[in-house]
Amino acid sequence: MLNTLSGRFLILTTVFVMLAEVLIFVPSIARFRVDYLNDRLERAQIASLALLADDMLETDLEKELLRNAEVLNVVLRRDEMRQLMLSSPIPEPIAETYDLRDAGAVTLIRDAVKRLFTPENQIVRVIGAPTRDAGRLIEVTMETAPLRAAMFDYGLRILLLSAVISIFTAVLLFVAVQRVLVRPIKGVVGYMKRYAAAPEDARGIIQPHAGVTELREAEEALQMLQTELTQLLKQRERMAQLGGAVAKVSHDLRNILTSAQLFTDRIEAIEDPRVRRLAPKLVNSITRAVTLCESTLAFGRAEEAPPALRMVGLAAIAEDVVESERLAAGESAVELHNTVPSALRVRADPEQLYRVLLNLVRNARQAIEITRQPGTVILRAREEADEWWIEIADTGPGLPEKARENLFTPFRGGARAGGAGLGLAISAELLRGHGGALELLETGPEGTIFAIRLPRSIPALDFPEG
Repeated sequence: MLNTLSGRFLILTTVFVMLAEVLIFVPSIARFRVDYLNDRLERAQIASLALLADDMLETDLEKELLRNAEVLNVVLRRDEMRQLMLSSPIPEPIAETYDLRDAGAVTLIRDAVKRLFTPENQIVRVIGAPTRDAGRLIEVTMETAPLRAAMFDYGLRILLLSAVISIFTAVLLFVAVQRVLVRPIKGVVGYMKRYAAAPEDARGIIQPHAGVTELREAEEALQMLQTELTQLLKQRERMAQLGGAVAKVSHDLRNILTSAQLFTDRIEAIEDPRVRRLAPKLVNSITRAVTLCESTLAFGRAEEAPPALRMVGLAAIAEDVVESERLAAGESAVELHNTVPSALRVRADPEQLYRVLLNLVRNARQAIEITRQPGTVILRAREEADEWWIEIADTGPGLPEKARENLFTPFRGGARAGGAGLGLAISAELLRGHGGALELLETGPEGTIFAIRLPRSIPALDFPEG
């Protein structure tokens, strides 16, 4: 109960209303004290008027007038003359004097609070203005015990009434919150649970109906999220099914093409000039098809292990890449250069970094070879304050617009005809595991530059104290 929204709202409402009543209680009790004293002054004035009507009042009658007025003495000032109208013995000295004629609110509140917390019965003097201009002032002496008792009685009644009002208000607000807020929120939570149990079931998508603007906005946002997520899940399911089918087709097709490769090896041995002229093209086409099938299968089952980061010499890795590509290129007119400083060391997984560099250098070499023109591929690197930069620059024809739009998207970012577009996607994924990134710095008719960024710092981990 206490941990629910409505329960806490009930408690807070009760507390706040009681606090408001307490703030009202203090000036109220001060106002009651003033009214009480003014009432005693008015009674004393009436008693003194009886004496003015008859100067010879009997002692018993005088005592009865004082007892009815609940005062001990009455002094009335009329025409600059102070006159003791009614009197009786004062049991003890006067402890306080209260002048109600010019007292401010702060003074009245202070005196009321002081009287509440003073349990002793004291004799006080009270000065006020007579009603109906019956004199300059009227002054009485009285005991404080009846005043304090009346203030306590009034205060208890005020507090009891405040408590009843607080509880009644809190209950009304509790019911209102239950109907206006809690019930719609529980409905939203119910929709979320139902959707989580069966996201493919469209009946679990919430239908906004809340009357409160904020809740309706939340329902509409949830509806949009559920709709988009349902579409995304369906798309992912279809892609998974399609991926499984592609993997099976690629596997069988690879076997078929491998057999075809064996036949083409024999065809190349035939002496017919026409066959010898067409055979290399057939071999290249089959080789590209086999490579595509193998790349597709590798990407579909790729579960890259986290990189084993350590400080490695970049120049040695770059030289291995360049040498490997020189052997693969054979008598190609493409020149490969490694200009990485021999002393430069980077934090990376050497095997994964080798794969990334090999992909980029091979792509650059093949892009130049397509043009049948001589060209250059340069592998260079530099060290900055926060990161290492590795650049692969070529003098090729540049990337086509379509390839730039989907550069790191599998099967869509191929930069050359027959390419699967997996090399850049896999390279970017490997570099993200290093905390780095693969970027296209520039591309055009003069060439293309790819850049690898590797961070030099290791993010600090914050552990809880204790």
